[in-house]
Formats: sequence, C-alpha cells, structure tokens
Amino acid sequence: MFKVTPNPPSNDQPSPGKPLDSKAFDKATERALDYYLKPKPSKSEADPSQIFAVVNGVDTECLLANLSETLASANAMVSDLAFELDGARRHVALGIQQLIELSGLLANRALDNVDPR
Repeated sequence: MFKVTPNPPSNDQPSPGKPLDSKAFDKATERALDYYLKPKPSKSEADPSQIFAVVNGVDTECLLANLSETLASANAMVSDLAFELDGARRHVALGIQQLIELSGLLANRALDNVDPR
C-alpha cells in the first residue's frame, strides 16, 4: 500500500522543532498592530483646519435652541467672574455679560418665530 507523505518544509515555513525567524515575526507583529492601532484616515469632506463644525441638515429650531443654551451658560460664567473682579475689569466683564444677554434675547426671539414641526 502506498502512503502519502508531506513535502519537507521549505525555508520560510518553520518546522515544529525550529524557532521562528525573529525579524519576520517582528515585521508581522508590526503590521498587525499598525492595522488595528493606526488605521488610515478616511477621506473627509471637512476642512482639516476646522476643528469644530456643525453637521449639515440640522434644522433651524435645533440650532437656535443650542445657541440659546450656550449663551445662557456663557452668561452664567461671566456673571460669576464679574462678581469676583473689581474696578475696570468688573465693568468689562459686565459689558460682556450684557452683550451675551442681548444675544440670548435675539436667539430666543428667533426661536419663537420658527415654525415648530
């Protein structure tokens, strides 16, 4: 009876008793780690110099509501700061607070004018 025997291992395939080539193992490890830990950036339509962006397609009501909340937060922060300051610095902070408050009033009026969906 004829028994099939496997071909002897080639030089690039390790035999069971032979250790792996450390350079080849290091290259394979580096490729695997780079694949998972350093993914290639996908092509983006965003301007790379622009860090913050508003997503296209957001309705006006949502934008105005977020603007109003942001201005209210800024108003609270400047108000706290103004009461810790004295003299001219306090007047500057209160002036900034007044501008923020006026902007908030404008945003709220625009929000009132938007047709709810």
